[in-house]
This record gives sequence, C-alpha cells and structure tokens, in this order.
Amino acid sequence: MQIDLDLLFTWGAIAKEYKKGEMIFGEDEIAHFYFQIIEGSIRMYNSNDEGKEFTQGYFSEGQSFGEPPLFIDEKYPATAVAFQDSKIVKLSKEKFLKILDEYPSFQKQFLVLMSRRIHSKAMTSKDIINQKPEFRITAFLNAHKKGKSGCEKEQVPFTRQEIANFTGLRVETVIRALSKMSKTNKVEIINHKIFY
Repeated sequence: MQIDLDLLFTWGAIAKEYKKGEMIFGEDEIAHFYFQIIEGSIRMYNSNDEGKEFTQGYFSEGQSFGEPPLFIDEKYPATAVAFQDSKIVKLSKEKFLKILDEYPSFQKQFLVLMSRRIHSKAMTSKDIINQKPEFRITAFLNAHKKGKSGCEKEQVPFTRQEIANFTGLRVETVIRALSKMSKTNKVEIINHKIFY
C-alpha cells in the first residue's frame, strides 16, 4: 500500500537512505515505525542458528512493510534489510495510527493489504509442503511474475541463492532443478541468467 508522501511528511515522517545489505529492523525488535519504500527494495527474512535463511517477503518501490506488529503491539517476526540501495520513509507508530483514524479510506486499503498478505502466506505454505523442488520454484516464479503483463519470458531478478532462500531449498537443489526445468523449456538459462 502507498500513502501519499506529502501526507506522511506533513505528519512528521522522515526519509532515510539505506545501503544494500543494511538492516532496517531486526527480528524480535519492538515495532515503533511505519515504513514505506520511496526507491529500492527490501527483503524480510528469518534465519536459524546454522545461518540458513528463509525469505518471508520482498517489497519494492511504493510498498509498505512490517505493519502487522504495529496493530497488535508485537515484535517484528523477521529481519528487514535493504535488498538494494534504498530510500525509505519512516513514521512513528502513534502518528501512523492517527492517520488511519483520520482517513478511513486508508483503513480499508490496509484491510485489503493485510488480507492479501495472509492469503499469500497461506498459498506459500501450501507450496512449501509440496516436496518437489520444481513445483516450489515454479510457484515462486509465478508469484513473482503475477500482475506483470505479457506472456514473454523475462529475466528473473533473483540469484539462485535468493531463490533458495525464498523457497526453503538448498542452493544446490535449486541449481539442479533449474537445469532440469531448462531441459523441459519451463525456464531458459542464457549466460547463467534465468528467464521465465
């Protein structure tokens, strides 16, 4: 969802730049701010004690992220880092909630946004249950391509490691599965780049 930037700045928001890989907030930190991306992209993920990561979400220009804990006074369930150099608007929780009170149309938009995210998580969980790597990768690629026009194959902007992080697979498994998918023309691999 995107709230008008002028409105956010009127309510005291600040814009902050983050370098690629820089943390915006960490898992289990208390949620104090509403975040909206002006430019760049953000990845939210969890990691285990062995350093294995699972990507929970990927957010880009115009999107907000990390809102659920603001509504229920909980800690962030994942870590958010800049996926690329990014500029992000940051507004205090109190002022964000006052905006929602003053502008009921935003409340409805957030209800729709949260419903879409819950639905997406349910679909992702269903896809992860399927043990076939090709199915998981195809589901991820379809979700990434959703809403984009045209049937032509386009370059996938994720590395094999990032696809592994999103699908919960090992990078070696992703490499083998993509090779197999290439042989059946489900993806194209040109100069080590993936097209879907």
